[in-house]
Amino acid sequence: MDKKKILVVDDEMDMRIYISTVLETGGYKPFTTREGREGIRKAREIQPDLIILDVMMPGEGGAEMYRQLKTEPDLKDIPVIMLSAVKKASFFHYLNMLNTQLAIEVTLPPVYLEKPFEPDELLTAVTDMI
Repeated sequence: MDKKKILVVDDEMDMRIYISTVLETGGYKPFTTREGREGIRKAREIQPDLIILDVMMPGEGGAEMYRQLKTEPDLKDIPVIMLSAVKKASFFHYLNMLNTQLAIEVTLPPVYLEKPFEPDELLTAVTDMI
């Protein structure tokens, strides 16, 4: 059986390594990148089964990448788990404000985990989303 591909987008190397290790021990095949623009390119290339996305990153951050993912026809159906030190309520408020300016409304992510998270919490969310 092929392992499910999961794209991890986080600017912190330690976090990418930690998440990848958790995913590998859970039987998944992680791919990593450190910023949003590269994350979009990688998502197009590998067509992952799931994306784990950090909110706060330099350049095009996670919120912008999430918006792109959910408005591009080839990527919009890929499930996304948002992962951040930013409080869930703050991020959801930001997306709601952004939606007032967009032609295509961006849906709120079904799973938003605040850092620090427990490995089992992440694996449960991944299993539920795939």
